Amino acid sequence: MTVVGEFLRFGAAHGWVPADTAGLLSQPKLLRFTPSGFDTGESGQRLQVEAAAFRFQITEPGYEDLSDDQIRRMIAGAARARDRFLVALLACTGLRIGEALGLHRGDMHLLASSRTVGCGVEGPHVHVRRRMDNPNRALAKSRHHRFVPVTADLVALYTDYQYERDDVAEAAESEMVFVNLFRAPLGRAMSYPNAKEMFDRLARTVGHACRPHMLRHSAATRWLRDGVDRDVVQRLLGHASPLSMERYRHVDDAEARAAVERVDSLKERP
Repeated sequence: MTVVGEFLRFGAAHGWVPADTAGLLSQPKLLRFTPSGFDTGESGQRLQVEAAAFRFQITEPGYEDLSDDQIRRMIAGAARARDRFLVALLACTGLRIGEALGLHRGDMHLLASSRTVGCGVEGPHVHVRRRMDNPNRALAKSRHHRFVPVTADLVALYTDYQYERDDVAEAAESEMVFVNLFRAPLGRAMSYPNAKEMFDRLARTVGHACRPHMLRHSAATRWLRDGVDRDVVQRLLGHASPLSMERYRHVDDAEARAAVERVDSLKERP
């Protein structure tokens, strides 16, 4: 808002913008409190200043999550195995879209044991690493490597995706997990715009908003509601600070009522 206002004043000084338009940008304001060292002049004549007439309204952003039924409809509504796997991956792991698009095939440790590849983590999981040289410029926000366990259902969806990918010869050369399979350039790493277009298309199919970060919120909210320790959720999400996790804690009407009823039930105990 400040930049736009000053640009209009600059335009007024050069005759590009009417002077009365620039005049609307500020209005007189009487200072009730003055900064330390401020000179109010004789008899306080400088207490009146020009203040901005327009201010940007800063509000607490709303964080949307998706119900389990909505997520199931999204997976079912995705026409391609790759897209079904991407949706399920974000919902299961809470990865950011940049972390998902930056995954390499070597990050996918989906066997019961990965000791044969030098990994001591038991059970199927994915590794999230920050890389600066991904061909699609996908970047993990966290600088710290972490791994996230995955479910057997997700492993099955990844297997379906591999069958689909194997039909595209150009994809064999790419180390990236998510690649273009349906339009040129075939085999190239899937980009942010490609992913956005896919989610926009999916939103039209299922009839509600579908954004990658909504799936991250959904995973975090589900874990917290199911009683997963906050430290564990923080590690799964890759947050350096526990304060960063507060935005993911949604309290719905049912939870609020259940809390009140639990307190009320305690009063009846002898």
